[in-house]
Amino acid sequence: MTQSTRDQTRDATQSQFLAVVSKEEAEARFAAAFEPATVGVENVPLAMLLGRILAADVVAPIDLPPFDRAVVDGFAVSSVDVEDASESSPVSLRLGPETLSCGTSPSFEVAPGTATLIATGAPVPRGADAVVMVEWTDVDGDQAILIKRAVGPGAGLAFAGSDVARGETVMRTGTRITSREIGILAALGLASVAVFRRPRVGVISTGDELVAPGEKLAPALIYDSNSAILAATIAENGGDPVAFGVIRDDEPALTEALRRAVESCDMVILSGGTSKGSGDFSHRVVGQLGAPGIIVHGVALKPGKPLVLAVSMGKPIAVLPGFPTSAIFTFRTFLVPALRSMAGLPPERTRGVKATVPMKFPSEVGRTEFAMVSLANGPNGLVAIPGGKGSGAVSAFSQADGFMTIDALSGGIEAGETHSVTLLAPELDLPDLVVAGSHCVGLDALVTASGLNVRTLALGSLGGLSAFKRGEAELAPIHLMDPVSGLYNQHLVPEGAMLHRGWTRLQGVAFRPDDARFVGLDLASVQSLIARDKSLMMVNRNQGAGTRVLIDRLLSGQRPRGHANQPRSHNAVAAAVSQGRADWGVTIETVARAYGLGFIAIADEAYDFVVSKSPSQSAQRFLDALENRAFHMKLGALGFRR
Repeated sequence: MTQSTRDQTRDATQSQFLAVVSKEEAEARFAAAFEPATVGVENVPLAMLLGRILAADVVAPIDLPPFDRAVVDGFAVSSVDVEDASESSPVSLRLGPETLSCGTSPSFEVAPGTATLIATGAPVPRGADAVVMVEWTDVDGDQAILIKRAVGPGAGLAFAGSDVARGETVMRTGTRITSREIGILAALGLASVAVFRRPRVGVISTGDELVAPGEKLAPALIYDSNSAILAATIAENGGDPVAFGVIRDDEPALTEALRRAVESCDMVILSGGTSKGSGDFSHRVVGQLGAPGIIVHGVALKPGKPLVLAVSMGKPIAVLPGFPTSAIFTFRTFLVPALRSMAGLPPERTRGVKATVPMKFPSEVGRTEFAMVSLANGPNGLVAIPGGKGSGAVSAFSQADGFMTIDALSGGIEAGETHSVTLLAPELDLPDLVVAGSHCVGLDALVTASGLNVRTLALGSLGGLSAFKRGEAELAPIHLMDPVSGLYNQHLVPEGAMLHRGWTRLQGVAFRPDDARFVGLDLASVQSLIARDKSLMMVNRNQGAGTRVLIDRLLSGQRPRGHANQPRSHNAVAAAVSQGRADWGVTIETVARAYGLGFIAIADEAYDFVVSKSPSQSAQRFLDALENRAFHMKLGALGFRR
């Protein structure tokens, strides 16, 4: 490489480095560059109003009800005629010449000493100021009625305008229209009303690795989830998402898509291509759109550091980080407030609760961190359990109840500290039961069979036991062998708890079925092969996992290639072997078969539940579901034995 080439490479690389600013500075810069305003008003028919935002007050053009009407079946009367009526001394009134029903206008007035038969909802005739319920009357020959109870003026009827008065403001600008508002509008005879136009928000995902949901997933590719979650969040906050699809890492193609999006939309959101990699050029494309251009490139956040905020043609543009949690957090933090203003909505209402953090949560000094947490009832109030899946986990956001904001100058949260948690939903919906420990597909089936709202935390057997001891979980599924006795789980039951039998799973060595080195071997031969063939790559399991005990016994102190690769689930092991990143690993038979792998049995293991000797009603219901015969059949279909 020549000196000139090296200089060009260095310049190109340096131009991609982030100029990181604080969250507060980023918000201030964006606010100075873009002042959100509503993007127009349109008249929308009644059938299409659900979820729309009123752009003007709605003033009632008529009274509701539009006339005095009966609210009971009975007789329209003048109250002075029946003021002395009683069971012992009923008053006889002559029947009028007509019967009034809904939709018919009275032709005759109620003269003194007379009564007119009237149905619920019918107009009250002239001369009447009350309606006597039919239950308080008796016939008095063919042409008269006996009134057995006195009624005062206004009894049994609703006056015109008593519900809504003509000229009354029934809805105000900014109201989000639900089924209730639509009912009122229809009753007032309004076929359409003025609402704010929904801001059109262009959504672009970038990356050669992305595939649209529904297409075949080839090796090294992932489905584009960002577009879907961003589109839904846009719609939830009053916007109209416009999909521009997945754009490959092709600068001219992205330039063209971005140009079309900016021309046709009120806001544009890209995800991916904000960092410092050689394929990350989204920020360069955005920077060429025109003044004022990029306002921020890099915010001291975790997750969300590579965020780009820009304004061009008077429209806000953001390039969000590619990882799902990073993307949605930065979008909600920086863009949703502007979007809601553009849609005519008030600022989003957030609710916070206080919760205790049961374990130390370290944080990087210098970056404001958003830590996703699940909430559960603990011995002394709410407990916030960090998710621990990272910004690349699609489920991290959907499975959390809220998030903790950790100040940039803080080094984290100490165990036992109480911290504020911002809820992701307006209301906190705590689970009926928290189950923390080793995960299993059989556990998923049991949760469904129980009919309870169960939160499962895949913390591993030892992690689940720790959560159980701290009072954060009522059940802890475990599968840990005592290396001395060879028995499962019994040696780990804490005081005051018991072991409830779950099911048996078969653990074994998984390998690709076309790998001739493993085909036809028994377990002893596999051990010999591992010791002999140094080219074999294994995939291990994490410390604290029940499977790790089996692996350590299998290896007898050896540390083959791949020993340090220690994922936390059976599926991760099977995926590593299936995709060729490892040649073998230990997993359960059910998972190995699901991935189309060969399998050599090691041993049966017991997957049991640690539970209090005095379980709660929810915990007992969960255990009862485990004993159900229909569930046993389900376990058998999954490849487990009860």
